[in-house]
Amino acid sequence: MQMAGMFGKRVRAAILCDFAEENWPSMDLVARVLWEKLQAEHSRKIDAVLVRPTFRRRFTQPSIVHSLPAMFNADRILNRFIDYPRALKRIRNQFDVFHLTDHSYSHLLHYLPNGRALVTCHDLDSFRCILEPALEARSWPFRMMTRRIVEGLRKASTVACVSETTRAQLLRYGLATAERATTILNGVDAIFTPACNAEADREAERLIGPAAPEAVEILHVGSTIPRKRIDVLLRVFAGIHEHFRAAKLIRVSGPFTASQNALLGQLELENATTVLPFVPTAILAALYRRAALVLITSEAEGFGLPMVEAMACGAAVVASDIPALREVGSDAAWFTEQGDVDGMIRRALEVLRNRETDSVEALRQRERAIANAARFSWTECARQYAALYQCVAESSI
Repeated sequence: MQMAGMFGKRVRAAILCDFAEENWPSMDLVARVLWEKLQAEHSRKIDAVLVRPTFRRRFTQPSIVHSLPAMFNADRILNRFIDYPRALKRIRNQFDVFHLTDHSYSHLLHYLPNGRALVTCHDLDSFRCILEPALEARSWPFRMMTRRIVEGLRKASTVACVSETTRAQLLRYGLATAERATTILNGVDAIFTPACNAEADREAERLIGPAAPEAVEILHVGSTIPRKRIDVLLRVFAGIHEHFRAAKLIRVSGPFTASQNALLGQLELENATTVLPFVPTAILAALYRRAALVLITSEAEGFGLPMVEAMACGAAVVASDIPALREVGSDAAWFTEQGDVDGMIRRALEVLRNRETDSVEALRQRERAIANAARFSWTECARQYAALYQCVAESSI
């Protein structure tokens, strides 16, 4: 097989995406932006193609998915473990390198040529039930599927981790050797900037109302899965609301769960909370710019993309003091012990009051945040992946 680095031909790289119907925006973002950057900046050496098979619905229809979660999960399993592998068997000889952009699809490596597949590992949350079974009990079929995925991950020629924190955890659990594990940091979209975008700002205003001078908008961006600790978020916001009665909680990326809604009602915060679905990046950037404070209450993360996006927009961030967020936020965010509601309330109030009384220090912190976010570049991310593709292709000859 002839490869770009040795014979002057472009490396044919398949970028394997999640099914769009699974609705994982962060995974979709990485695949899409990487492909766009490779096409725009590395097309002379890399022939990158996005691969996303058609999602086959056996038990559900698009309009009724949310009312039949168990049936949709059955569709997901069959598509992941039967249909996607079938699709790969048809194209396995058409590419020099296969890049799986979501580690939770690593079972697909069982169907790819040895030595020609790499994986991006975002975190180890998907594998918790077998890595730490005492902390996350799951059914035996779920554990069996997870083992199949982990066995696939171990077949990867290279595992590219999105942070040093994730790489360290990967090595700690023996999921890859040090020689096969590298770190390639995520980037941040150029649309996340302190500069105003009139059209996006108007759309943000349409969604959540005008930015009143007395308003204190607290923003949270992310899913409602358990490790995001939405219970901590709501209790922290309740503490902020006691001191800033005009405070609003804006949450982006879909609805609360039933138990989270129950806590919201218990805290009597329904009228002070606005929940938005997934929004376009330009509007998300507008929301970051408006926010008095961005809260990140997670108990575990592999990277922390909302933190970087918020900082790129100049927003103040108070976050759980966990390794990945500390790595990403550096000295440009405020940190409190994970799960310490009272501590996070105190820190949030300190930041909000400082915003009102010390404009010079607030400006300095804003500048630190913007400078810190500049460390994360999709251009650099794509450059490193392009080099990795060439290395994998040449080593597989």
